[in-house]
Amino acid sequence: MSVTIKKVTTRKELKTFVRFANRLYKGNPYYVPCMPFDDMNTLDSRKNGAFDFCEAEYYLAYKNGVLVGRVAAIINYKANEAWKVNQVRFGWIDFIDDIEVSSALLDAVIAFGKAHGMTQIVGPLGFTDFDPEGMLVEGFDRLSTMALIYNHPYYPEHLKKLGYYKETGWVEYRITIPEQLPERHIKLAELVKERYNLKVLKKTKAQIRKEKYGHKLFQLINETYCVLYGYSLLSPKQIDQYVDVYLSLVDMKMLTFIEDQKGDLIAAGITIPSLSEALQKCNGEILPFGWWHLLKAMYWKKPDTLDLLLIGIRPDYQNKGLNSLVFVDLF
Repeated sequence: MSVTIKKVTTRKELKTFVRFANRLYKGNPYYVPCMPFDDMNTLDSRKNGAFDFCEAEYYLAYKNGVLVGRVAAIINYKANEAWKVNQVRFGWIDFIDDIEVSSALLDAVIAFGKAHGMTQIVGPLGFTDFDPEGMLVEGFDRLSTMALIYNHPYYPEHLKKLGYYKETGWVEYRITIPEQLPERHIKLAELVKERYNLKVLKKTKAQIRKEKYGHKLFQLINETYCVLYGYSLLSPKQIDQYVDVYLSLVDMKMLTFIEDQKGDLIAAGITIPSLSEALQKCNGEILPFGWWHLLKAMYWKKPDTLDLLLIGIRPDYQNKGLNSLVFVDLF
């Protein structure tokens, strides 16, 4: 029987869309479940500031009456204008090992793109770089992270068969923190600090809100990341969203700020305790008791792994050794 593609039009269907991946990967020891409430907010046009410059539709694939796949079709007009392209993005793509299913899902995205004048399709990408993006092509036997996408090995094989090719590549590293940092790294950090008269700071959540420091951070990220593949500048509305999200996750001891002598924020690094195992235990659900596993990982029984969510250094201070200051402090 052929594949039926259904556009998501109700909140109930959106919940089905969001929870499909957690069902598809149930029992997989390397997959880290998404948090459905988080995805619901991201995909809701009333709650996600990206919809000020994006359009999107979501599709479910059925075969023999059984749900077998999902995909989001997204047009980011701001990114298209910045990069001089007419691209429709596909994201949140998951499917069973059936080429008919993956083909039908991507055809739905292409049709959406053509209806809006787009001439290229690219993905997996979200609304912005702060959504999960990319497709795993190796390392299928490694535990994933909360921020990144895990997928079955057959995903990239399907795309190759359908005529897609790799446009760019990202690499994830796992680094063992030494018991003691080499003396030369510490000396380099001190030398850089003194040469440019810099201050390494910690801030409380109250200070960040009062001083609008979260906005300074994401404005720095805009300056730093604007040259990276497909990046679209975060709007003030989006920055408000991300400040709320990050402040709920971050242990402030694991966030490093660097200011110059004028008091301007010029670099920052953010790490959080790995939530991968906690999310596996609760299958991404906060209720009824998922919150306990997450709080324990974040504040009490810390895991042995940290996720370096992002690091940013203002362009005029790049290649001057500031990364040594950030990493020495984080280590």
